[in-house]
Amino acid sequence: MTAKPQTVLVVEDEPLLRMDVVETLEDAGYDVIEAVDADQALAVLEATDGVGILLTDVYMPGSIDGLELAHRVHREWQGIAIVVVSGHQRFSADELPAGALFLSKPYGPTAIVDLVGQIRTAS
Repeated sequence: MTAKPQTVLVVEDEPLLRMDVVETLEDAGYDVIEAVDADQALAVLEATDGVGILLTDVYMPGSIDGLELAHRVHREWQGIAIVVVSGHQRFSADELPAGALFLSKPYGPTAIVDLVGQIRTAS
């Protein structure tokens, strides 16, 4: 019997980048849910069980940014691993939720698949 793929929630407001990340993760065997901003991501999390990894950009429109989304997910859905992504700023471990990882843009497809794979292996 094969294990069910890990579900990744990708939160990215740039459509082409979001499509690329989603396609890359799906090609690697992951189930992926897309959200265009933190508000949509929270609605997905409230309505969906089984999200194992949150991959969120920091700077995007909406009522909260990706960093606040990461902190909220850490508080309300403790079982979800968090990856914060930004091309504008680097964040220290103190600024991120406990256990969250940071990935700097730009990154290649192998970087995102490797990072998500490491999270899945560790869980």
